[in-house]
Order: sequence, then structure tokens, then C-alpha cells
Amino acid sequence: MNEVERLVRTIEADGLLWGASKFVPLAYGIKKLQITCVIEDDKISTDFLEEEITKFEDHVQSMDVAAFNKI
Repeated sequence: MNEVERLVRTIEADGLLWGASKFVPLAYGIKKLQITCVIEDDKISTDFLEEEITKFEDHVQSMDVAAFNKI
């Protein structure tokens, strides 16, 4: 899981800032990575972010947006 976090944090783009992360237990010892990021709406889209994260297909099965606030 630490490798997954390291890979996700390698994604760099103008308007993207990574924040805190934690591992959240799901079931049967399986955990998911929950990571906070701030994106500038005019520069980065959530679709771009999803595409970049799912490129690590050896480590990432799926991803979803847990919370979304737009200012």
C-alpha cells in the first residue's frame, strides 16, 4: 500500500496539490488508500486525475471520489 501511495504522489500537474493520506480498512484485512488533494478547476479535471491514477494498473484496481467541494 505504501507503494501505491508513492506512485499516486508521483502524479504532478499545475493546479494539483497532494495532501494527507490514510489506509482505511474495508473487509477481510483489505485496505484502501484514501488521499486528499486540492485541484484548481480551471487546470485539472477529476477525469484527468482518474486516468492518471488508473494507469498504475498493476497496483490500482479502481478509484472513486469520496468527497468533492467546488468553490
